[in-house]
Amino acid sequence: MKNPYCDNNYLLVQNHGLSLVAYKNEPAFRWIHNLMKQMNTEIACFRLGNVHVITVTCPNISCEFLKAQDSNFATRPITMSSGVTTKEYITTVLTPCGDQWKKMKRILVTQMLCPAKQLWFYGKRVEEAEHLVRYVYKQCSEGGLVDVRIAARHYCGNVIRKMVFNKRFFGKGKKNGGPGFEEEEHVDALFRILDYIFSFCLSDYLPCLKIFDLGGHEKIIKAADGIIGKYHDPIIEDRVQQWKNGAKKEAEDLLDVLITLKDDNGNPLLSGDEIKAQITEIMLATVDNPSNAVEWAIAEMINQTKIFKKAVEELDKVVGKERLVQESDLSQLNYITACAREAFRLHPVGPFNLPHVSIADATVANYFIPKGSHVLLSRMGLGWNPKVWKEPHKFKPERHIKNDGSGVTLTEPDLRFISFSTGRRGCAGVTMGTSMTLMLFARLLQGFTWNVPPNQTSIDLKESESSLTLAKPLVALVKPRLPAYVYDKIMHDQ
Repeated sequence: MKNPYCDNNYLLVQNHGLSLVAYKNEPAFRWIHNLMKQMNTEIACFRLGNVHVITVTCPNISCEFLKAQDSNFATRPITMSSGVTTKEYITTVLTPCGDQWKKMKRILVTQMLCPAKQLWFYGKRVEEAEHLVRYVYKQCSEGGLVDVRIAARHYCGNVIRKMVFNKRFFGKGKKNGGPGFEEEEHVDALFRILDYIFSFCLSDYLPCLKIFDLGGHEKIIKAADGIIGKYHDPIIEDRVQQWKNGAKKEAEDLLDVLITLKDDNGNPLLSGDEIKAQITEIMLATVDNPSNAVEWAIAEMINQTKIFKKAVEELDKVVGKERLVQESDLSQLNYITACAREAFRLHPVGPFNLPHVSIADATVANYFIPKGSHVLLSRMGLGWNPKVWKEPHKFKPERHIKNDGSGVTLTEPDLRFISFSTGRRGCAGVTMGTSMTLMLFARLLQGFTWNVPPNQTSIDLKESESSLTLAKPLVALVKPRLPAYVYDKIMHDQ
């Protein structure tokens, strides 16, 4: 067994590294990845306060953690951000292992994301796919410049709001069908929380600093969580009352499902706080991955017209131009799926997977991992690993097309990149996430042509300094590409 304190391939940064991570003039995730690259290592141990933080960029070692020894790394850390957003760990995704996690995981899998519920919500997803096309189509007559980030996040927010609350808007929305102030504030708050969850908050490693809120993480998280509650709580509380007084008798959405669950004694299975926290968590889990992947994919493809042409040709061959693409078509859209898969690989939504914590001392790939270590699988490092991917920083969808002609999927069980992760803590919403990503992507590609705005020669693919999103939201010049009657039908159906 290798000793992490002396093996050159297993970097250990002791306590002094905490100040470097916290105060160096670049985000912690970039500093960590740059240091690992300089040291030419695929696994490193950073000692932050009293916590060993293990970062991994090797697929084989990642599989050791999440497959071979999954049971020992299936829990989550206790942190400031996760405590706030889960109302002190009464949800599923961010909650450490235990009876509460088992209870909520069972509900998530059997009552919220099961195949029957996928079918139940099909009509709502169709409504939002139609609304997406209407929204973009209306902008074609308003100058044709479309902010893809707003369109993509708006679609994702609409889908999950319709599934959870059976409503698209909290307010009235805009005349063109776009998000109003309320929807923008809601989605912005979700993304703010996502930016700060597990973001190397100092007090997570040195609890004595919690009262100082250095960096302002706690203030930001609580403010964003308050905005979420401002929109969610009145709806939830009113709906609970409707079921109590008999005004509501038939379930129409996930909120109804959660409210009407009963325990063995016929009492409500979930408390009001459990319902509120779980709804926030499923919102957080839904909005970011599809919208980020589609924005990046379209940006890359505008700059590589051959890829764009090939994707559209596949759509025209499989679906044609007489109707809009449907979920039933997606399994035949191999190249479209390969483009989305390549966006997940090259442009992950975040630098690391959600952290796993070692329940006991372990040896992984011949390295000693102490009990309580936080294990971070690097989405960047895995997807950009030159030992795995040829020309890792080039957008090449063809790399995912199999020689035997078999179907391409967005999942990656061998962890050569991370889309939905794997193991006990893998994403339970793979089916929903896949359909949302591909419907968003396919509808935008099929329905419209996408070009650089006037006075630009290409799309700037620079990353944001503080995250992995595009530094500037993608704005493109858009025109309808289908016969007018295809759009007329959905305009009349609204």
